[in-house]
Amino acid sequence: MPQRLMLLDTASLYFRAFYGVPDTVRRADGTAVNAVRGLLDMIARLTTDYEATHLVACWDDDWRPQWRVDLIPGYKSHRVAETVAGSPDVEDVPDALEAQIPLIRHVLGLAGIAVVGAAGHEADDVAGTYASHAELPVDVVTGDRDLFQVVDDARQVRVIYTARGMRNLEVLTEVSVVGKYRVLPAQYADYATLRGDTSDGLPGVAGVGEKTAASLLGEYGTLDGLLAAAADAGSGLSASVRSKLAAAADYLAVAPPS
Repeated sequence: MPQRLMLLDTASLYFRAFYGVPDTVRRADGTAVNAVRGLLDMIARLTTDYEATHLVACWDDDWRPQWRVDLIPGYKSHRVAETVAGSPDVEDVPDALEAQIPLIRHVLGLAGIAVVGAAGHEADDVAGTYASHAELPVDVVTGDRDLFQVVDDARQVRVIYTARGMRNLEVLTEVSVVGKYRVLPAQYADYATLRGDTSDGLPGVAGVGEKTAASLLGEYGTLDGLLAAAADAGSGLSASVRSKLAAAADYLAVAPPS
């Protein structure tokens, strides 16, 4: 069998499992284990259907790294349940799910699945690093569009996108990313920066939506190329776009937070 690495955006999956499996799934002592059961069922299906030979459960060692908040204060702020001085902010997680997270990690270990995190970083960072350096074909399983930027047909890196549920999984290649967003995967982070991303608290550039962001990147290639054009009085960039970029200069100087 050809070798293939599967990278799991673990939190994305166990949140989906928690809400998708009834809380009537419990241990003999009455403890709810719906997220645990649902996650294991997902992993079993995914590894079988996509013929994974290697598996890593990427972990959020810090779901909202302070260095990202320092750059963009609103980063994931809508998901903060409690701010703790000197410590990572507490994420808004249902108590019934919070109680299962240590068990999820324990069960993954018992199953022989590598659980990998990095201090001060999110699971996305771990998955992106593996995907960018792996010598094997890679499937990244996530419901987070941020990881579309790692799709690479030449290196056989795909994203298995779970946002529409396990019955409607989408396998994203370069062709499908371009078809959906009109940008290359390598341009996706700049695209999200320009148009904004409410799931991460990125405000975007006011007045620049999806079509405009895609059009600008199609013409100038990258955010840096676009900003260079904005700084060049002789470029063909419209006065309207120049004004919008100027108004968002502080934000664009630090985004995307990656």
